[in-house]
Amino acid sequence: MLHIIRALFVGICGALGAAIGTEFFNSGVLGLLAGLGSGILFVLLELSFSRRVASVLSTVMFGILVGCLVAYFVNLVLDLAIPTDKPVIKTYRTIALTVVLSFLSILTILQLKDDFKFVIPFVELRREGGGGAKPVLLDTSVIIDGRIADVIDTKVIDARIVVPRFVLHELQQVADSQDKLKRNRGRRGLDVLNRLRKAKGVEVHEVELPEVHGVDAKLVRLAKTLDARIVTTDFNLNKVAQVQGVEVININDLANALRPQVLQGEKLSVKILRIGESPGQGVGYLDDGTMVVAEECGARIGQEVDLTVTNVLQTSAGRLIFGRPA
Repeated sequence: MLHIIRALFVGICGALGAAIGTEFFNSGVLGLLAGLGSGILFVLLELSFSRRVASVLSTVMFGILVGCLVAYFVNLVLDLAIPTDKPVIKTYRTIALTVVLSFLSILTILQLKDDFKFVIPFVELRREGGGGAKPVLLDTSVIIDGRIADVIDTKVIDARIVVPRFVLHELQQVADSQDKLKRNRGRRGLDVLNRLRKAKGVEVHEVELPEVHGVDAKLVRLAKTLDARIVTTDFNLNKVAQVQGVEVININDLANALRPQVLQGEKLSVKILRIGESPGQGVGYLDDGTMVVAEECGARIGQEVDLTVTNVLQTSAGRLIFGRPA
């Protein structure tokens, strides 16, 4: 759609150039070329703008528009209240009011820009200087996981929570899957989302980003546009977002950070449930789900064993504890 609008703009510039060239310079071809060149130049400038520059330009233009409108009505009131026959005074008064009110409008919008939304859906000017919490985008995996509802209950995330429409569509596709396991996961995710919307005021935004392919890529693009954070349990999305400078809250990392710390040399008791990958190893789990690999316990399946911790590995996928019989 954007490419069509750009092409129409270049075509209109060419038509205007041809008309002006024919009317004033008797050369429609040169006017056409000049118009097309100007249109292409403006399009290239627009493409080179970063989102921050476009945001500032939008603020300035909107502020000038508001300032001119206010100055127009103030001048009408002054003409009625303080009439004058000197055109010079009226001209300078109009210019002064327009400049001052436009300047004040721009400053006001910059200070309160979190409360302004532009025509482009869901693209807000973010508050400078950290004046407000960044909005939070939920991805499909964290909704299906379900722990995000409990995290939000604790008020740890005190920000606007957003679920883009394309995430909801992916969730619905998973719920309609022919695979029973996927279908159950999708329905669980829809139940969690309904719970969040009713109790926590989660917003579902009508944004699709059709020019971007893939839900993960759309999430990263939207997060960069809104200066938002992504909440996920997806390890790959976590890494991709961080590479592109987007802040990520990984629920697995949060859960690992809140687990009680286990240090080398500490004693713990665990029930051996199955054989490990290496010979002689047994595997058990703590109450919080942490996997424990017990050396020399492969033959003690079903028994409660007292272990001495020998090593602890911490990753984004979880924590792994190694131990030997005490």
